[in-house]
Amino acid sequence: MNLVLKRALPLLLSLIIAILFSSVNYLKNVDPLPSWKEGMNKKAILLFVEKVTREGSNDYVEPEDRIAVFDNDGTLWPEQPLVEGIFLLKTVKAMVAKDPSLKNKEPFKAVMEKDTGFFEKNNHKGILQLAVAAYGNKTEGTFEKDITTFLKSEKHPKFNVPYTELGYQPMLELMAFLKGKGFETWICSGGNVEFIRAFSDDMYGIPVQQVIGSTLKMDFKKVDGKHTLWRDTVIQSFNDKEEKPVNICYHIGKVPVFIAGNERSGGDIAMLTYSDERKGPSFQLLINHNDAAREFSYQEKDNASLQAAAANGWNVISIKDDWKIVFKK
Repeated sequence: MNLVLKRALPLLLSLIIAILFSSVNYLKNVDPLPSWKEGMNKKAILLFVEKVTREGSNDYVEPEDRIAVFDNDGTLWPEQPLVEGIFLLKTVKAMVAKDPSLKNKEPFKAVMEKDTGFFEKNNHKGILQLAVAAYGNKTEGTFEKDITTFLKSEKHPKFNVPYTELGYQPMLELMAFLKGKGFETWICSGGNVEFIRAFSDDMYGIPVQQVIGSTLKMDFKKVDGKHTLWRDTVIQSFNDKEEKPVNICYHIGKVPVFIAGNERSGGDIAMLTYSDERKGPSFQLLINHNDAAREFSYQEKDNASLQAAAANGWNVISIKDDWKIVFKK
């Protein structure tokens, strides 16, 4: 071996080892939540995940029990306007254009005449009637095609980009961080399950089998000589409020260790409570929409979600104060 090379070899090896250790230390210090402002809520998330994933910790949770559940509308992307609501209205208007007699029948009549009072008076009943009429009496394939067409063609009225580009960047980072720590991430939403499945994997990295949502009854039968799934006009499950814990039990079979929702209609209180009362450590996150400039600002009339958070010690995330950015630029 060349004498110069022989003498330089130990130095080169030391340099390589130093670079490797430096790289490892750098990776350890990489911020997994760069879009979150430094503060109590970010610190609470990091500390919780550290203690439930560190072997030997009193709060250690086995990988198979690390279930994280997220609401969708207002938790992972904006709910002003409600994206599926826009899809529903467009579907209804297309139905009326095809069959003008529908404009004289409720709930189609209320939509065409912009009679918001009809839906306010009937609470969820009128919306559910509309969804059943618009989503039922068709094959699953037809419904999926309608959703895909809508998502590709429509843009948000305020931000002027496709809805699928409006995932909250801090929440995308949070889900990626949890998955990297061995958590299984799920969506549990009041939205139609097929609607959310159309974008959940591409947008959030959550596969379709890990999406829980509202459903219509379906039948397996022959249509035009071919077996298919036929969407009935009967609601199988309206996945909101107290129904959310029920469906989490049905679909997951375990109580979430980490759970996230948002304030608007009180729809997530039940599932946050379900997680909070599990045996062992748990983390509840509630998003407060209070940033009119970068997103939207609104509150529940009865303030039920924020009151529940205060009473139970849940972590309330302020979009204005806790997030450096809302959407990826």
